[in-house]
Amino acid sequence: MPQRPAHLLYDHDRKAVRLDPHDPDFVQDPYPAYAYLHAHAPAFFWDDFGFWCLTDYESVNRALRDRRLGREQPADQKPDPATRTHLKHFDAIEANSMLEIEPPVHTRLRKLVNRAFVSRQVERLRPRVETLCHTLIDGFEQTGEAELLGAYATPIPLVIITEMLGVPTDMGPQLVEWSHRMVAMYMHGSDEETQRRADEAARDFAAFIRDYARKRSATPGDDLLSLLIAAQEDGERLSEDELVSSAILLLNAGHEATVHQLGNAVSTLLAQGGDPRRFFGSDADAAATVEECLRYDPPLHMFTRYAYETVEVAPGLTLKPGETVGLLLGAANNDLTAFEEPRSFRPGRPDQKNVSFGAGIHFCIGAPLARLEMQVGLKVLFERLPSLALKTPPAYGDTYHFHGLERLDCVWHAS
Repeated sequence: MPQRPAHLLYDHDRKAVRLDPHDPDFVQDPYPAYAYLHAHAPAFFWDDFGFWCLTDYESVNRALRDRRLGREQPADQKPDPATRTHLKHFDAIEANSMLEIEPPVHTRLRKLVNRAFVSRQVERLRPRVETLCHTLIDGFEQTGEAELLGAYATPIPLVIITEMLGVPTDMGPQLVEWSHRMVAMYMHGSDEETQRRADEAARDFAAFIRDYARKRSATPGDDLLSLLIAAQEDGERLSEDELVSSAILLLNAGHEATVHQLGNAVSTLLAQGGDPRRFFGSDADAAATVEECLRYDPPLHMFTRYAYETVEVAPGLTLKPGETVGLLLGAANNDLTAFEEPRSFRPGRPDQKNVSFGAGIHFCIGAPLARLEMQVGLKVLFERLPSLALKTPPAYGDTYHFHGLERLDCVWHAS
């Protein structure tokens, strides 16, 4: 039976947990806490967040697909805009984001965007991703050391998504800065300064997309932004606000999670010892390795849903309309009842069914692209730098529900 971590307090009578998401021990390794919760409280009320959470794979997987639960906040639960004037630009983008809305609007937007992200379309990008990975390594190989989050993990997905959208790649650093400031809003306990910076980023990001979309409208290309401008579904174009929100979502989601998954994966693979190239002997090996990296240490650990009606989300736990439930993806991926020896890294495991990209109608639209970037990025990295090793032990950032490294300082034998 898993021991209770010192930083986790469990009230059996209330099925409630006190677990500070900023606690250093939890930030660096949340999996002992998840193991304890699996054994004692697979469904619990997280006092620090103020809502119920699910940890077991079956409940999380089912809830992700349950249409009685959704991402769009019920109308009677939405805050008064007058109390959020300091977040008017951020809220305007969220209001039209595919991630935050439900059918029928979600269905229409997703159909328009999805055509660029289906597997057969994404596979055509493989040569470009390979070339980019080699070019990046060419730039630092001879130094014998590098901080790989900045030098490798960030530019791979950022360059690819900017090229797909038709946005200037030299805007990359600015887009990352805007993205980081906006994503900080999703962390636990954002303060007024964080909110102010997020709103300013949303304002500037939206202004950039509006201006650039006008230029693409006048001189369209074969990029995704041009396609979205021209796209029609049942005779209805994207509104300008929908276009802006969709472009920002694709730019943000198109690199944030993949950056951290690449970093987590490199750290995980190096921890296995031996020659890392053994994980990438074939395309099938690479695919299996990436799936296990996604399961073993994913970059997103919580998605939330609102109950739209009375719904039982776990044995003995029924939500009322308007209540929130947290779906702990990182915990579900490491549930002993769903995965044999979940804290053992086993590429090709027969019970592979991770929920790192979600499930149901909100399944990550960029999953095929993220998988391709990881398969190629990791394979090229370890083929080019087989002696790669950690220079210093990596540390995870205090950014729950995101789970990613602050830095990835590595060394290798330069040729």
